[in-house]
Amino acid sequence: MSATAQAAGAARARPRWRQTVWGELSAEFLGTFVLICFGDGVVAMAVAALNQSGRGTAIFVASGDWLLITWGWAMAVTFGVYVAGGISGAHINPAVTLALAVRRNFPWAKVVPYIVAQLVGAFVGAALVYLVYHNAISSYEAAHNITRGALGGSADSTATFSIFATFPAPYFHSSMIWPLVDQIVGTAFLLMFVLALTDERNQPPRMNLAPLLVGLAVAAIGMSFGANAGYAINPARDFGPRMLAWFAGWGKVAIPGIHNYLWVPIVGPFVGGVLGAFIYDIFIRDVLRDRGEPEAVGVEAEGRTVKEEAETT
Repeated sequence: MSATAQAAGAARARPRWRQTVWGELSAEFLGTFVLICFGDGVVAMAVAALNQSGRGTAIFVASGDWLLITWGWAMAVTFGVYVAGGISGAHINPAVTLALAVRRNFPWAKVVPYIVAQLVGAFVGAALVYLVYHNAISSYEAAHNITRGALGGSADSTATFSIFATFPAPYFHSSMIWPLVDQIVGTAFLLMFVLALTDERNQPPRMNLAPLLVGLAVAAIGMSFGANAGYAINPARDFGPRMLAWFAGWGKVAIPGIHNYLWVPIVGPFVGGVLGAFIYDIFIRDVLRDRGEPEAVGVEAEGRTVKEEAETT
């Protein structure tokens, strides 16, 4: 058999799904899985593991804990984007997917499949964190007289639930308007930064540094806008682990959450993401275009696999 025939046979033997949108969905699943494994993992370290591991009981307090968490999430985003970026563009966030569909011609037919893949990846990532840290979580609950699933009172389990998903600060009382505003603002900044870092008309980073800078953007948002509501800024990041927490016994603390908070980190990021994309385009992208800057090249936000298949057939 000739080398050409062998190559053709090998090409036919490859699973066809990898050359379709399913290849992109697998990348979104794995990228979001990595995001949650390391994001929720760092919160598990700060809340339940470090202080019971024999490595000190007061290593981090207040701002120290928050810095650990914000930098942990920054690295989680960075490596999630590096894992999935070459195939799907690494949205790993339904708010990013929706904003790119509204403002960057991302195919609407892919929006729901991408979001489903992200949600499943987030749920599985949270499940792995629970598998690894369930002993530490149970020990922390016992040491602090926490009853898993209790909401309010001396046995309140919000502290251990926070390993997985977000909740509003108590100074908002029962009003969810300002936590909603918080999520809109945080996600608007996220999309502004993502679009700036991927806009070839602007000053995009070279040498494949964009994922690292996206991670730093998430750290900046967490440090500046994180305390009000935990800076979910990603519906999959919050809802997938929230579902896991509900199954794992946190009950009403997870769903519907404190003051029915469940909807806030879903609606807020969707609104904020689209708003941030509009703001970036009005103030920056449209200005660059009207000043005669070259058309964007080399930016791949919607994923490549289906496009490549069409070009090679």
